[in-house]
Amino acid sequence: MFLNCATAQDVLKSIKDNSVRMVDLRFADLPGAWQHFSVPPGALNEDAMSEGIGFDGSSIRGFQEIQESDMLVVPDPATAFLDPFTAQTTLVLICNIRDPLTGEAYSRDPRHIAQKAEAHLKRTGVADVSYFGPEAEFFVFNDVRYGQGMNYAYHEIGSKEGIWNSGEEEGPNLGHKPRQKEGYFPVPPIDSLQDLRSEMVLTMEQLGIPVEAHHHEVATAGQGEIDMRFTTLTRMADNLMIYKYVVKNVARRHNMTATFMPKPLFEDNASGMHVHQSLWKASTNLFHSDRDYANLSELARHYIGGLLRHAWALCALCAPTTNSYRRLVPGYEAPINLVYSQRNRSACCRIPMYSPSPRAKRVEFRTPDPSCNGYLAFAAMLMAGLDGIENRIDPGQPIDKNLYDLPPAEAKAVKSTPGSLAQALDALEADHTFLLRGEVFTKDVIETWLDYKRKKEVDPIALRPHPYEFHLYYDI
Repeated sequence: MFLNCATAQDVLKSIKDNSVRMVDLRFADLPGAWQHFSVPPGALNEDAMSEGIGFDGSSIRGFQEIQESDMLVVPDPATAFLDPFTAQTTLVLICNIRDPLTGEAYSRDPRHIAQKAEAHLKRTGVADVSYFGPEAEFFVFNDVRYGQGMNYAYHEIGSKEGIWNSGEEEGPNLGHKPRQKEGYFPVPPIDSLQDLRSEMVLTMEQLGIPVEAHHHEVATAGQGEIDMRFTTLTRMADNLMIYKYVVKNVARRHNMTATFMPKPLFEDNASGMHVHQSLWKASTNLFHSDRDYANLSELARHYIGGLLRHAWALCALCAPTTNSYRRLVPGYEAPINLVYSQRNRSACCRIPMYSPSPRAKRVEFRTPDPSCNGYLAFAAMLMAGLDGIENRIDPGQPIDKNLYDLPPAEAKAVKSTPGSLAQALDALEADHTFLLRGEVFTKDVIETWLDYKRKKEVDPIALRPHPYEFHLYYDI
């Protein structure tokens, strides 16, 4: 249950009113996984809420060295909710990270980076607020096994819905298994996870996340999507963390397992995270125009120009795993074409045309996937768009054609996304000045990200067998 707190006093009152037995403090590490530790209510008071509570930052990926491990979590009262999955009544608070010696916000804290991006937007005077609406896809399986040693390597996925089980003796096998690429929108019993997704949606709404729709996705074996209503950048990054937590734990409650790994299945569609975004000043959507192509304003075109200009660097943060590049390949409706177009899902920047309302005008950047850290990915996309606006970057002419079926001469002229994480990281290393503006990202953050990814994922993991990759990314 979302508690609608605004102050530390509100949190302490909610603890008393709801007979809370435990307080869980959560924050994101640099790669984007939620971390937590718990304290009894008696350990939380107004001073602790404002001054922070200590933890070991050297054990967190991408954070401190061992000789500088002491760090503080500072809870944000506005994020308070009651955990729907714990046996004991537990109040959850999402936190920022602070350095105990300087008293300053920690530069590698992903949530702080997202907040700095929002503050930078206001300082530019371009807009008051940025809205983000990600469509994070996922798989729900019945069984997952994987392992690798010096003499073996394997992974195996079990799914009652998987088309590969069409001939199995299941006592009885009732059929109704979606074939490859035929999972989009069939009703039950082919869509066997309707009730499971509905439970996920209702749980999210209890936690303060408005949801617009849910449905089965294209792939066989339980691929799904739940669409959250758009909101401001940092709040949406918070919501994305809650979204992943709810999807995984509702699945676990039913003895199933969920993953946001982009490409867990060979020869079927992968999980992306198309991100809708727009800029507003007061009550005016700055992306709308009555006159131009797709009712896009000039400002929106320049924003798109920034996304396209910096797309390779953005991929290092928005599609940040080696497995991401099992998705970003031709042939699977992957958004690899660096152009923009209205209604056109073969372009990496699509302009949705569902509604003529000025309030609905937005750009959908389709390259990201749900393995990303939402705080960093949303902040980076905003910074790329602002660079496009500042430098009036022309996105070129839209291409209103099926980009997967162009004649060879035309196809050759269309730029595409990187073919590997290594290429994306090299691009980020060469092109990150736009991220440093307003000290939103820092050189230290970029260098730490590059070093972590190259050591943990690219060298030499990119050359290792797929099962090891599955082990790395299944828990995303």
